[in-house]
Amino acid sequence: MTTYITTPIYYVNAQPHLGHAYTTIIADTYSRFKRLCGDEVRFQTGTDEHGDKIVEAAARENVEPRAYADRIAGMFRQTWPLLNVDYDRFIRTTESDHIRTVRSILQKVYDAGDIYFDSYSGLYCTGCERFLIERELIDGKCPDHQVAPKEITEENYFFRMSRYQQPLIDHIKAHPEFITPERYRNEVLSFLSEPLEDLCISRPTSRLTWGIPLPFDDRFVTYVWFDALINYLTGIGYPDGPDYVHWWSGAEHLIAKDILKPHAIYWPTMLLAAGVPLYRKLHVHGYWNIENTKMSKSLGNVIRPGQLVELYGLDTVRYFLLREMVFGLDASFSGEAIIARRNADLANDLGNLFSRSLSMITKYFGGMIPAATVLEETDRALQDRARAMLDDYRRQMDDFAFHRGLQAVWEFVGAANRYIVQNEPWALAKQPERRARLETVLYHLTESLRLLALVLQPVMPETAGKMQAALGLDGDTPLMRTLTEGGSWGKMPAGAKIGTLASLFPRIDTVDEPGEVRTNRSKKKKTEPGALPAFEADLLDIKRFQEIDVRAARIVAAERIEKSERLLKLTVLAPEERTVVAGVAGSYRPEELVGLTVVLVANLKPATLMGVTSQGMVLAAKEKDENGVQRFTLATLSPDVAPGSKVA
Repeated sequence: MTTYITTPIYYVNAQPHLGHAYTTIIADTYSRFKRLCGDEVRFQTGTDEHGDKIVEAAARENVEPRAYADRIAGMFRQTWPLLNVDYDRFIRTTESDHIRTVRSILQKVYDAGDIYFDSYSGLYCTGCERFLIERELIDGKCPDHQVAPKEITEENYFFRMSRYQQPLIDHIKAHPEFITPERYRNEVLSFLSEPLEDLCISRPTSRLTWGIPLPFDDRFVTYVWFDALINYLTGIGYPDGPDYVHWWSGAEHLIAKDILKPHAIYWPTMLLAAGVPLYRKLHVHGYWNIENTKMSKSLGNVIRPGQLVELYGLDTVRYFLLREMVFGLDASFSGEAIIARRNADLANDLGNLFSRSLSMITKYFGGMIPAATVLEETDRALQDRARAMLDDYRRQMDDFAFHRGLQAVWEFVGAANRYIVQNEPWALAKQPERRARLETVLYHLTESLRLLALVLQPVMPETAGKMQAALGLDGDTPLMRTLTEGGSWGKMPAGAKIGTLASLFPRIDTVDEPGEVRTNRSKKKKTEPGALPAFEADLLDIKRFQEIDVRAARIVAAERIEKSERLLKLTVLAPEERTVVAGVAGSYRPEELVGLTVVLVANLKPATLMGVTSQGMVLAAKEKDENGVQRFTLATLSPDVAPGSKVA
């Protein structure tokens, strides 16, 4: 069976954040799971780079749209390896093969009579980059962007989407699995119960040039959604490439609920008009809130994936996101919640089971895995629990119920921990006549760990690899390749030698600041209640602090200062242009800095360094690396923050 899983291609008007990370981790987990089931799998992600918002974002940075898109797309490419995301193709809508595919489909639909020219007056939301209809508004505003749309009248090309309304309704009703979870299927059918308007699929070049020109009228560029959605076909060589023939029938799209309408209505009607079979499934998830508040750039609570990994660890992040959210519903993220999951589920439950079991094999059998010869009822009960876990895990993961799949796994982790308590191997070790019984108990624990390492591969591939290595299993062994080959009890070979033991998940006591995590092995000295810090005399009062003018500054140029190994000359906008000298040459190349939004102390007295007058100071964290070399990390802000904005 083939599976072609896609994320939405992410719009490059913002850097990667928690929502992007969740969607992409889900897609990566599902692709790994389907491979574990023995399927052929293709996984695609990428970036959506045309449209009004990209032009606006580029203008704010005083760069061309292409340069802006290149930079943000690069950030997405750099983020996914941090999360152990293993995709087959990263597609960009500015690539030549995608432009050819879009123009080909436009021409095909136009020649069939499903695209026509007309004048239109409507309510246009710049944030959505589309015309809204009255029933979509809440109190006269776009529900997603909370602004009133502008009334625009202009001539454009339209797609006869209304022609395909009934065929789409018929398909959704005939295929209940087409849109999941069911709540979103019902939402789409409710929307389709009203007459469907035709879709405006162009923008005049008098208003927008950053887009794909229509093949039949170069006075217009393609509407961003008619462009972006086609990436799913471009990436597999539509129309006549062998990959298209092989993969399209297994296409499954994964999206967040804010882009349900384009994927559940625009896209299937476009496919019907182009004579392309519909995709297999559309999977829709909810939003991540930050401590019960919607994530928002204006609120300053946007979480970056790299920051999460730094604070909590790669597989802790992957596990938490999959376990905490009920797929399809909203969920809340907090530092307390992820630490609680790590300490309870990963450190206490899985970590202790792993370390206790392998320590006893090392202690009692010199690291050699014993054979099971004397079975009792507790052994058979553990085997039954393993089989039930494997069945439940496979069913739930296949249905995108990842939290339930992991719940089944952790119920088995709990059963294995109780099995240790029930059988007391430490007591058996003191009774030579019960040696065979001890061997059986420890074999059952080893086999339990093998099965856990197998099913955790899609969710926590790094941890699963560590477990597999500690069990002495080769990385390419059939036992760990698929559920068909290794997903049954009793496959662990007796007599194998376990590898080096390692702690899977040290406990985290608390997280104080980004980059500062305390484990139970490195606790800070506590200050007595009421005690003042030693630097009390140097504390600023609020009046003195308010005298410091701290602003957002956009770096537009950077160059080395002649005869200096550590100084760079930066040209920044804050919002006026000024020169700043920064001693970060040992940590950054000049080209890496252009486009960054940094934090600037703007009201320092000018100082001349190496013949260059510096009109302010950029803020950076200072630390030493493992070789004792001092390094700097600049304090940066979202590129959406306007230069000159006050930082308080």
